[in-house]
Order: sequence, then structure tokens, then C-alpha cells
Amino acid sequence: MDTHATFPGEAPFLEEAGELLGPRGLTRNAELIAPWLTDWRERFTGRALAMASPASSEELAALIKLCAKHGVAVVPQGGNSGMSGGATPDASGHALLLSMRRMNKVLSLDAAARQVTCEAGLILQSLHEAADAAGLRFPLTLGGKGSATIGGLVSTNAGGNQVLRHGTMRAQVLGLEAVLADGSVFSALTPLKKDNRGFDLKQLLIGSEGTLGIITAATLRLVPAIAERLVIWAGVPSLHTARRLLLHCEDVAGEALESFEVVPHASLQRVLAFLPGARAPLQADHAWHALIEVVADRAAAADLRSRGEAMLADAFEAGLVEDAAIAASETQAEAFWLLRESVAPSERAQGIAVQHDISVPVERMPDFVEAAVPAIEAAWPGTEAIAFGHLGDGNVHFHVIAPPGVARAQWEEREGKAISRQVYDLVTQWGGSISAEHGIGQVKRDELARLGDPVALDLLSRVKRALDPAGLLNPGKLLAQQATSA
Repeated sequence: MDTHATFPGEAPFLEEAGELLGPRGLTRNAELIAPWLTDWRERFTGRALAMASPASSEELAALIKLCAKHGVAVVPQGGNSGMSGGATPDASGHALLLSMRRMNKVLSLDAAARQVTCEAGLILQSLHEAADAAGLRFPLTLGGKGSATIGGLVSTNAGGNQVLRHGTMRAQVLGLEAVLADGSVFSALTPLKKDNRGFDLKQLLIGSEGTLGIITAATLRLVPAIAERLVIWAGVPSLHTARRLLLHCEDVAGEALESFEVVPHASLQRVLAFLPGARAPLQADHAWHALIEVVADRAAAADLRSRGEAMLADAFEAGLVEDAAIAASETQAEAFWLLRESVAPSERAQGIAVQHDISVPVERMPDFVEAAVPAIEAAWPGTEAIAFGHLGDGNVHFHVIAPPGVARAQWEEREGKAISRQVYDLVTQWGGSISAEHGIGQVKRDELARLGDPVALDLLSRVKRALDPAGLLNPGKLLAQQATSA
């Protein structure tokens, strides 16, 4: 069975695209396309003219030239694991769904230079394995590492659990290759420590969500493999105390501090009920929990445990920790991390929630959470507001759980959208961002237009019009109004 959409030029475009890509590279089979038409959070479902799966940058460039010739919009997609609907086509059926999953090779890995060049469709987990085989590691990970692709991570400037030490995806990219809206190829894969030939154009493409160009390959930095790590689960009385504990760990551990995550009591209890056989790391209840990881390469591995234990002992003496447990093995360390990574899945298993990926200045996060949680719960009786995540870089996931028994579609459309609007208003008042690491996509497009700085939004629109004057690249994402051809 084939998808069907009608617009002027459809038949000649499909004929030329089919000749270019062959049957493996272009399909209209509805059953093959259907799994990729709904976003991971199941908030958006669209239709597609066809699904293209080019096997190389050259094929993609030729395909995009065809799209420009016939006026066909393109929606690029990696692992379809994004949180903002940024890789889902609209309902018109006129856009071409562009799958990057066949372009999944490691092109080169230079262990001496600590660099890897790979295609955009490479799965993050596969990159981790390639780096590990070379005695190195790629310093970005997240829960969706088994499906997220490098191109998607670059396009959304993804974060994860190691941003505190290593930065977002933007900090990992040394070089980039992308196909632009006219089919030309921007090639800057060779990294240079110093290069002052005008604008750093690769940085413009990072985080642009496929609206300015389609990432085809990237050169990424690698770092020494971890020889030893210490994972600590600590109970603390408040988020303010957790913030002081973070500062203490930064002072003592320095660059060895890899991650600092926070989980409230209610979220931990939900996870323990959700995970079969899960056990609380600490005997008593605590208002907040901090998951701390310090790491060392071979040169500093010998005394990591003693330094970590001293850091924790000083924290106890300073009254920053009520109780704590140090993972005694890799199995226990992974069990600690599983508790943290299961917060969102345990919520989904319980019921309905609206989820917000927000940031405020790091030093203001405890005050923000203490103000925002009761404000939302008071305005929306029966809801439960929680915040968890990356305290170290000022980014928490602020979720509002619906009252039991509500109808999902109706509640999300009415109360859910109104709650999100209030959350984003609060974040803006506190000088923060409505999107810390998940991108804008469709979910936050209109809120960005409402709350964003007018000068910044105008600059975004100007750049979009300059690089994609016909508005063919990922239309309807990021910017509320897409450019149109003259």
C-alpha cells in the first residue's frame, strides 16, 4: 500500500527521485513509513509524500537539488527519539521524510589525535563502542543512546548527564559536513585549533534542528577512557543544600566531577514502585537525593577512591549530607544510575504528565524550584509538580503530573497547554530558557515566538531566509513563520 499526496510536480519528482535512489532508497509503502510518522512522545503524527534513505552525502545532495527544483519540503530524521516533535512531518502529506539511518559509518578514528569522523546516521551507542575499542570514549551520553543518531544530536545540540564536565554536543563537534537547501555541500570536517576565516559556520548549523542544512557527517572529539569511577548516592534535606554540596564537590574534585544529578523523594518512590526488584540506596527517607560521579583516567586512578571518600567525609562534617552510599561495584553503580534514568519512564507508567526541559542560571535553580512547584500546584489543584535532573548545569526537567482519572487528550489540550504556558512564563521571568537541551521543534515553537527576544527572533528569521529562501528545510519547526520564496 502506498501513501498518497497530490501537488503540482509530484509525479515528476517521484520519478526522478526513484531513479536517483533506487527502490532501497525511496519508498511510498505506508507500512514501512508508518513507524516514523509519529514522534517518540506520541504527540504528533503526520503524513509523508515518501520516505527517502540516501546512502551517501552525494546522493543526498543530488536529492536536495531535486527537492529544490520541484519545491518539495524535506523533514530530516535520525533515530526519531527527539522530545519536541522536530522530526515529524505535518499532516499535508506533501513533505519528503528523509531518513539518515543508512548513513551510519565510522569514516575514520584517529586515536593519537583523539578524533573520530562519522556519518550522521551513526547510533550514539555504536560511537561509544567504536571509541571504547580504541581505548577512548565519546563524552556525551543519554538515556536514548541506543536510538539517537549523531546527526540528530548535533542538530538539537543535545545535552545529557556529562554536560557538567564536558559541555553539550556543541562542545564535542570539531568539524561538520552538511547539505544546504540548494543541494550544495558545506564541508568543514577537518578540525583546526585556530581558524579565523570569518564566521564559524558549523556553529550556526549546530542546534538549528535541520532548518538551515542537513547534517551528513561530523568530526568529534574523544577523551581518555575512564580507568576508575566513584558513584555516590547522597541524601540531602533540601535543594539549596544540594547546591552547596555541588559547590563543595567542584572545589574538591575539580575536573574529576563528571555528573551531579538530583532526584526528589516522590520521584524516587515512584521509581522504586516501577522497577522490579529495585532497592533504595539509603535506609531512611530524604527530601532530595544527589547522584554524584567522579572519574579518573589511568594517570589519576590510583587515589580516586581515597579522594572521593575524603570529599564525602568533608561534606558530612559540613552538614551537607544526611546519609550516603558509595557504589561498591560497577553493578551497583549502574543500579544507582538506573534509578535516575527511570524517573521519566516511571511517570509515564503512572499516567499523564506535561514535561518541560528548562534552565535558569545555575545559582538560582533552588530558588526557582521552591517558587515554581507550589505556584503550579496551587494554580492547578490535583497536579503534582516535580523537578529533577542536571542541577550542575542549571537544567532540570520540570514535569507536572495530571490528577488521576483525567482523559489524556482533553487534559493535554486544555490544562496541559495552559500549565506549560505558565511554566514558561515563570522560567522567562527568572531569566531562563524554555529549552535547555531538547530543542524547540513543534512543541515549543509558538512559545518561543511569544516569549523570545524580538531582536534574536528577527535574526533567526533572517538567517533562515538567507539559507533557505523557499522554506523547504524542516518547515514548521523552530520558527513560527517559515520563509517563502519570492
